[in-house]
Order: sequence, then C-alpha cells, then structure tokens
Amino acid sequence: MGEDGRVFVRGLESDKYELEAFRREQLARARVRDDTVVTDHGEAVAHSGSNKQSRTWWRIGPGDEEFLTQTLQVHFVEIDGHGSNRGHGHQNEAAFYILSGAGYEIHDDQRYDWKEGDFVFVHTDSVHRHFNPYDEKALTLVVKAKSSWMFLGLLQQGRGGPVDRPDEFGPREDWSQIWTPGVLDRTKVIGVEDTVWEDTELGRIRVMTSPQTDHARLFSVDAFEWAVDAGSRTARYWKMADEVLYALHGGGYSLHWEVQAEIAERYYAHIAKEPTRHEFSQGDVLYVPQNTVAQHFAADGTPLRLLSFQNRLFKHLGYDNVKVLEPAPRSETAAADLARA
Repeated sequence: MGEDGRVFVRGLESDKYELEAFRREQLARARVRDDTVVTDHGEAVAHSGSNKQSRTWWRIGPGDEEFLTQTLQVHFVEIDGHGSNRGHGHQNEAAFYILSGAGYEIHDDQRYDWKEGDFVFVHTDSVHRHFNPYDEKALTLVVKAKSSWMFLGLLQQGRGGPVDRPDEFGPREDWSQIWTPGVLDRTKVIGVEDTVWEDTELGRIRVMTSPQTDHARLFSVDAFEWAVDAGSRTARYWKMADEVLYALHGGGYSLHWEVQAEIAERYYAHIAKEPTRHEFSQGDVLYVPQNTVAQHFAADGTPLRLLSFQNRLFKHLGYDNVKVLEPAPRSETAAADLARA
C-alpha cells in the first residue's frame, strides 16, 4: 500500500536467511496501548461500516507504526442511541465483545440480539450491520484475524452492489455451498450465562471460544476471561501464540520473559533470567509477543478482569499447548466453594 493508504498485510524482507532482526525490532515496541493510541480512524481509511451514527477507531493493526502484530487486529465501534452503522460485507470473521450498551445485528437477513458482556460473531462471508435501538450508546471491542484471510487471498469485501462485468457471469448461486457443513446451526452470540467459570492452573477463567466450543460459529479467534483477586496473579505460562489482552476491570502489571531459540541438532528454548515489566490500567490493551513467558498481576487494590484473545491458526500449526511454569494461586471464590463443599 502507498504511504497514505491502508495496510492490510505487511511483508517481511531480509538480505540473509534469518529474521532475527525483525523479531528484535518487534520486541522493542511498547506493549501497552491506552486511549491515547489511535492508529486509524474509520473516516480516515474510508471504513465501509462508519457513518455519522457510528464511529470506528483502531488500537492495533498491521499498518501500525510502531509495528506490533498482524495475527490480530483490535478496534472499537461506538454506535449512538437509536443509531446504526452502515452495512457491509467481508470474507473474514470478526468477533466483538460488548463493553457497554445493547443492540442487535442483521447478518445475512437474520437478527441476533446482544447486550453488555456478550461475545458476538460476524461469520465468514457475512453481510452485516449493527443497530442500537436504545437511548444509551453502545461500545464494542472488535478483535479479528483479518490478515490471515488476506494472506490466503480472501479479499472480496465492501459495501455491496451489482457484480462487475455481469454479461460475463451466470445467475446467482448459493455461496454457502462451500462452507463447512453444519455452520448454519452454530450460535452467533455467547453470553456470560452461556459460559462457566473454572479454576485451572492458569487461574480462574471462563472460556468463550476455543477449538472445543464447536457450537460457536467462530473459527479464527480464541477468547477467555480471567478473574484475578486483588493482590493476586495469574499463572506464569509459556506458549507460542502471541496474545492481546484487554483490561476490562482493574489494573496492574505484566511480566514478560523473552524466549531465545538455540538451533543445534534440534530446537532448544532458553528463557530470559529477568523479565520486562509492563504497567497497565483499566481500558488498556496489553500485547504479549510470540514465544514469550508471561504472568499478570492485579496491583491496584481491586480485582482484575482481563479478556484474552489469540489467533487460532497457531493451534492448527501444531502449537496448541500452554506450558504452566508456575500455577496461579487458588482464587478466593474457589476457596469459598471448597469450604462449602
């Protein structure tokens, strides 16, 4: 893309057969972004969903300077009371968490209602539009693996209209004939009431989407929510996928240990002796790079709630394990449940 254009996919180049310089540059970037960081506005990039009743702004995207990642893009959509955005379509999925307000979607002429705390999906190849029929503004956090579609050449998107060169093409065919069988029966809205809190080695979490949630119509983004008691912490964990976290409630800090690869007769991992520290507050986005050991701490005197997102493609590439190096302490809720048992 040109200097003033929108970047959909960023390339990698090297004069030698190694990309370590790129990784070093990526790791040097700031990993916490607050409300002052707006990498793009919907109006500036002519986003096909924005209008006078709806605003779109990006927190993380592949065109960022300084560049972080393109495995996930993060932006916000705000819809005025009794307003809507402009309908459009794209091949990539989009997942959005409702931060405040309520409303509904029209996806392929089907209605899906949502409220605060719900996790909602725009499915692959969907014509969709967001509506807010209430007085209060609605604010959503949108997370999508759009660049993965772009890398695969799935580029057909826009506001819609007749096909180009109609004389060269036949009549309409049902696009869904090439979808995965059974997707039309999957759910498009995951509410808090549809999930369960679990006490795991990672900590107290509720899973919204994963490869195991095969009732959900989302294939590209895995998401869960962490609940961390005031003064406590999550597990210290190591995984290959990079991760985007949103501080839903509370604040604290995150420790990250870089992992170095030793390429000998096989790959060996070396974990840094000292971590880097990254302070965050409520409403901030925290980025954890690929192949990093991480641990998150509730440090502002209040309980911490974190939303965690990653691109599921890593699991399909063989990186579907999370190694817990130090389990999370038992939560106060789990201890109370155990005492009542």
